[in-house]
Order: sequence, then structure tokens, then C-alpha cells
Amino acid sequence: MDEIIEAPKQTSARQMKSNRENCRKSTGPKTVTGKANSRLNAVKHGMLSSQVVVRGLQVRERTKDFQEMRDRLWEELAPVGTMEEMLVDRIVTAHWRMRRALTAEAGEIVLSVDGGHWKREKRGPERFRGLLGGLRDPIMEMAQSASGLSYLMSRFGDLRRDIEKAGEVTEAAMDRFRSRFGELENSFTREMAELRKELMENPAGLSAEALKDEIRERVLGRIQGRLNLYELLIRDCEKREENEEDARQSAEVLPSPEALDKILRYEGTMERQLYRAMNQLERLQRRRNGEVVPPPITMDVSR
Repeated sequence: MDEIIEAPKQTSARQMKSNRENCRKSTGPKTVTGKANSRLNAVKHGMLSSQVVVRGLQVRERTKDFQEMRDRLWEELAPVGTMEEMLVDRIVTAHWRMRRALTAEAGEIVLSVDGGHWKREKRGPERFRGLLGGLRDPIMEMAQSASGLSYLMSRFGDLRRDIEKAGEVTEAAMDRFRSRFGELENSFTREMAELRKELMENPAGLSAEALKDEIRERVLGRIQGRLNLYELLIRDCEKREENEEDARQSAEVLPSPEALDKILRYEGTMERQLYRAMNQLERLQRRRNGEVVPPPITMDVSR
């Protein structure tokens, strides 16, 4: 048997007029004192700040910000009665949580951009450690980046000071230089070995002291040539890497798919709660003002 649904009763013009007159007698406080007192209703209903505002060791949301937002909404929406006050509480908490979703999104972007930059900066010359035990020439590899060139300039500067201090090219100075590159031979140490072998043949018949000076000056000249070259290369590398870093940071502005999905789902839930409470509040206030409010056409369904 089909269920018989009664049509909603029509409110007479006389009843509507009476409703309007009654609602005018109770539309909330009008005086300054009354409005100030009514603001305390927000505190009465919501010990909200102690429950919604996060106060942890690392995350500390500002209670003052929450209270100011709550007071503004409370004054604007002007609830009358327990049900309306409860709905305004829901609007306040949903709005606060939606703000938190935006904060979370900003935090994810900072982690993505700054975190990626920090990881790239942290590697520095340390990223070449893997080359020191391999077959590739670490000096040639390091010369491909600004951080590597900076490392090379520092090591060649150390070698130059050692030679100038000793007054000659000593095996100890070359051993220290070699130790900076995993105790292995590299393009420069091989170049120096060939130069030393060539000079030690002494085709000009130099004295031992003069030959030592000649070796020192030739090696210092090669070191200075390297430093001059690296100084030119590092400017180009820094400019290129700066452009690359800008591009990487631009690409990392969006949070990861996992973080973005989590934020959007949280924000969507809060948005549905906000609009549901606003809709219910509007219906209550219209009814209180004497309007005939028909049943909602759609029904809110929550999972």
C-alpha cells in the first residue's frame, strides 16, 4: 500500500503577519551593551579555542586569531537560541579548519622547494666522493660544476702555499694534494710527473739549485693557469646553475600528489561541513523571521 504524504499546510496571511510581529520582538540584542553581552555566548558555547586551536611543542596556532575570527562571525551571523548558536559554532570551527588546510598547503610547498634546494646545496663537493675511488678523473668531473670548481680552487690554492712555503716542489706537498683526491693519481699529478721528468733531463745544463727553482716556477705557473681557468669557468657555472635552480624551484611549487590529495580531501570535508551549517542556519533564521521555509530540495549525505 502506497504511503500517503500529506501536503504541507499553507500559512495564512494572518499567521504570517503574527509571526513577523513576534520575530521583531526577538531578533537579538540591539543596544551596545546587549551586543557586547551577546558576544559572550561564543565563549559559553565554545570552549572552542581549547579544543580546536592546536597548541603543541612545534605547532602553536594563535588563540587570539581564533577568538577574533569567532567574534566577527558571531556578530555578523547574530544567532538567537541554542540551535542557531550551535550552528554558528560549527561554521566557526569549519572555517578555522579550512584555514589550517591552507597553512598545510603552504608548509608542503616550503618543504618541497626549500627541502630540494637544501639537499642540492648539502651535497656540495661531497657528491664527488664516489668519483675518488673510480676510474674517472675527479678533477675533470669536478670542473663541471660551481661547487666542484670551488673545491678545486681551494685545493690548488693549498698546493701553491705549500710550494711557496717550502721554496720547492716537495713530495710531501704533492702527497697532500693527492690525498685530497682519494690518494689516487689524477690529471694534474700526472701532468706534474711528466713536467718533472722533462725538466730533470736538464737540457739547459742548469745547476741543481737553478733546476729546483725552474721546477718550482714552472709548477707554480701551471697551478696559476688552472686557477685562472677555474675562475672563469665558475662564473658561467654559477649562472647556469642559478637558472637551473630557479627552474627546479618553480617545478617544485606544487605539493606532492600524496600530500595534495590529503589536503584536498580534508579541505573538501571542512567545506561541506561549513556550507551545511550555513544552509541550516539560514533556514532557521528565515523561519524565525516569519518566512515559510519549504523542505530542502536536496539532502546532504555524509560518508
